[in-house]
Amino acid sequence: MTKNALKAADRYLLSPHDLGHEELEKALRKLMRHGIDYGDLYFQYSRAEGWGLEEGIVKSGSFSIEEGVGVRAVSGEKTAFAYSDDISMNALLDAVRVTRAIGTADRKQKVKVTPRKPPVRLYRADDPLASLDDTAKVRLLERLEAFARADDPRVVQVMAGLGGTWEVVLVARSDGHITADIRPLVRVSLTVIMEENGRREQGSAGGGGRFDYGYFTDETLRGYALEAVHQARINLEAVSAPAGVMPVVLGPGWPGILLHEAIGHGLEGDFNRKGSSAFSGRIGEQVAARGVTVVDDGSLPDRRGSLAIDDEGNPGARTVLIEDGILTGYMQDITNARLMSMKPTGNGRRESYAHLPLPRMTNTFMLNGERDPAEIIASVKKGLYAVNFGGGQVDITSGKFVFSASEAYLIENGKVTRPVKGAALIGNGPDALTRISLIGNDMALDPGVGSCGKDGQSVPVGVGQPTLRIDGLTVGGTG
Repeated sequence: MTKNALKAADRYLLSPHDLGHEELEKALRKLMRHGIDYGDLYFQYSRAEGWGLEEGIVKSGSFSIEEGVGVRAVSGEKTAFAYSDDISMNALLDAVRVTRAIGTADRKQKVKVTPRKPPVRLYRADDPLASLDDTAKVRLLERLEAFARADDPRVVQVMAGLGGTWEVVLVARSDGHITADIRPLVRVSLTVIMEENGRREQGSAGGGGRFDYGYFTDETLRGYALEAVHQARINLEAVSAPAGVMPVVLGPGWPGILLHEAIGHGLEGDFNRKGSSAFSGRIGEQVAARGVTVVDDGSLPDRRGSLAIDDEGNPGARTVLIEDGILTGYMQDITNARLMSMKPTGNGRRESYAHLPLPRMTNTFMLNGERDPAEIIASVKKGLYAVNFGGGQVDITSGKFVFSASEAYLIENGKVTRPVKGAALIGNGPDALTRISLIGNDMALDPGVGSCGKDGQSVPVGVGQPTLRIDGLTVGGTG
């Protein structure tokens, strides 16, 4: 795939601007002459579109093309960065002159860029935006709305969205490596509002990944519609959630967002290097209950969070973060790995050429245990079963979190009974890890809807987990 990606990078990023490998080498040599420890050039070409349907009418649409280059220089713990949406040799050299000023010496350094070994092919290179014409895209959203309305006459409003991006990235580094990637990404989202006796509730669903719009068959769209309507229907029937400390059972798949937010960010390299994470300096220690194994894996085929290469040119990889309760590693980009005397893990990510790379999650999930999910629910006399989550907040330093459940039920005498609304889970991520008492054998990944924010940057991610029982969580309710 790298050869095809390098050809695409030449076609979209270099040749139109009279650039080639020689020009990249020249820019990198000038950058490194000032005693810089490491430098790179990050080129990006991106096409994106979005379609929004409401009340049976396409009310919003967007299309954009962006391209540019970012230049980074690293010296010790100092980083300088400049970017330009003008891809030209003059703009490249101007960015080099700005960033190399953090260096302390004048020295010559040879730089010979050499294509890296092709990474494993994780997704197709086809442009998803071209996989359907505009009429077919509108009809896709109309079918989605029709499926939702057909499932329950109480549906009074449907909002559906379709989005896709296709981007080509090229990374040229001061160590001579040059590599590229072609990244497709699509997503469908659906929100329905149901009304009964003056009460309105909503439900949401959707999915996507690194493929084209052909993924969204009628069967897939119908599944989204049934899920969103089911969630709204349940919320119409829901009673106020109880409050107090109780065992909580988390369902498989998307509830892994709690793992992502409350624990995952605390395992990113920069927070641990700075000592601001609750997991800082704890590698080799038991930080979770036995049986808990958490991985970050950017090498899964077609997944929303996957990367053939990260935004520093390192291959997407599987990194075991916690193994059988023991902390085994952090997610690293090049800079933090170097400063911590560790190896990069393929987690250097940036929103675009106009942003610095940071250590970020890709697809983060907990592995299977041995328990049957029904057995886990049956073990709870009185507690909460949380199937879906909405928004949440977490403090990286303390690990404290608050998450709202968008679909939840009471567990009474080992059985799932009444749906509840207004439930919020309150706790501490590292502490919650130690309170996991039962782990299911039904691990699932989310349907492909996750986005993660950090330092003002948003990137696509995946989450997942099996059914879990966590003892002694605080539930904030309205009842």
